[in-house]
Amino acid sequence: MKIAVAQISCLLGNPEANLLKVRDFSRRGKEVGAELIVFPEMTDTGYSLPVIRTHANHWNIGFVPGLQEIAKEFSIAIVSGVSERAGASIYNSQGFIDSHGDIPAKYRKTHLYAVAPVEEQTCFTPGNCFATFELSGLRFGFSICYDLRFPEMYRKLATEQKVGAFVVSSAWPFPRVEHFRTLAMARAIENQSYVIASNRVGKDDDLWFCGSSAIIDPRGVVVAAASADREELIHADLSEELVLSVRSRVESLSHRRQDLY
Repeated sequence: MKIAVAQISCLLGNPEANLLKVRDFSRRGKEVGAELIVFPEMTDTGYSLPVIRTHANHWNIGFVPGLQEIAKEFSIAIVSGVSERAGASIYNSQGFIDSHGDIPAKYRKTHLYAVAPVEEQTCFTPGNCFATFELSGLRFGFSICYDLRFPEMYRKLATEQKVGAFVVSSAWPFPRVEHFRTLAMARAIENQSYVIASNRVGKDDDLWFCGSSAIIDPRGVVVAAASADREELIHADLSEELVLSVRSRVESLSHRRQDLY
């Protein structure tokens, strides 16, 4: 199947305008034949904790129903980072909207970036479980931005939940652009899985984002890549057969010494 990645900037605190951009990129994704399009972290609000506190919404109103309408309109599945207000909590979440506009799976970011001056823990409640979804025979695992620094998460998804493709929605900043590229590549190679990484460009408050969105195959080959500073749509074909082939040639996942670690 073909998947697309939208590398976009967002208008801070303007979910309506950001939804229009999602619609435009989803239309473009459909035109290139994609079954799934992936968007960055906090596509609805932009990435500013004070703004998120103000604009985070319940998923039965506003941005998420808009995503559902877009998915149905273009008959394309969507993964997007989005704020989620639930009771007294706000979550940094990803939703999977299928091509019928339903939401069969979602994920709440488990690893919060608790480093000044960002300190996500002052805004978000952490999630407490991992999540996956299946599309065209391939199992996908959710992850968000800072999660990339925790290889245990990806290994657990690959070995226990049979994930063959990791979807990463991020708002990764420029000072650590090489970390983003290197970590995404490592997660693909060590788990013999696809990594589909959608990162922001542009600027929110004083934070510049580094783009460099990519689709990496289970061999560690970058099959599609975006620039560091422009809005772009990239796309590539994914194959469950390639995942199985790579894993059967070098069976590193079964060679783990679980008696030691």
